Amino acid sequence: MSEGAVNNTSGETDQENSTNSRRYFLIQATSAVGAVGAAGAAWPFIKYWTPSAKARAAGAPVKIDFSKLSPGEMLSPIVAWRGKPIFVVYRDQPSIDALETDSGGLADPDSTNPEQQPDFAVNPWRSERPEIGVYVGICTHLGCSPKYVETDNFENTGQGGFFCPCHGSKFDLAGRVVAGVPAPYNLEVPPYRFESDTVIVIG
Repeated sequence: MSEGAVNNTSGETDQENSTNSRRYFLIQATSAVGAVGAAGAAWPFIKYWTPSAKARAAGAPVKIDFSKLSPGEMLSPIVAWRGKPIFVVYRDQPSIDALETDSGGLADPDSTNPEQQPDFAVNPWRSERPEIGVYVGICTHLGCSPKYVETDNFENTGQGGFFCPCHGSKFDLAGRVVAGVPAPYNLEVPPYRFESDTVIVIG
């Protein structure tokens, strides 16, 4: 009787082990298939949110060599960064002096709007170096591109600046907007750094 009980118990144990093994195998197989299916379903979304090579290139930093630029000139041809024209101007000493003293007719002479320039550009020149100005060449009114005017653009300075032909907005050589024109803000100063004395990296 005891032997039968032992044999019966042994048989139930073997059967349970076999059932558990099959159950474990089915769980593992189902999990593997589910993981593959989830990855397959997620792939289109991952691919959609991954920027293309063209998009990565459009947002990449841009180097600008202004070694041939002379005082009083703006760099030409104009370089684009993220689809926006970048103005690089080389200011002579009289222009720099005028930016420090002639600010009475400007809407925001102290660059109080933090969205329009990096911290290092909160100064009369709105630039890292007084003689080199770097600005996004898009009018803050309706997105036209201002023209560089060397002289006679402003009655108070006579040092030139930027004039938007679309609606008449004016900016001085630091990209600061003149009061009373349609443009509400100064020209944007992009993030940049000097890689050398004559090369700027935008972005």
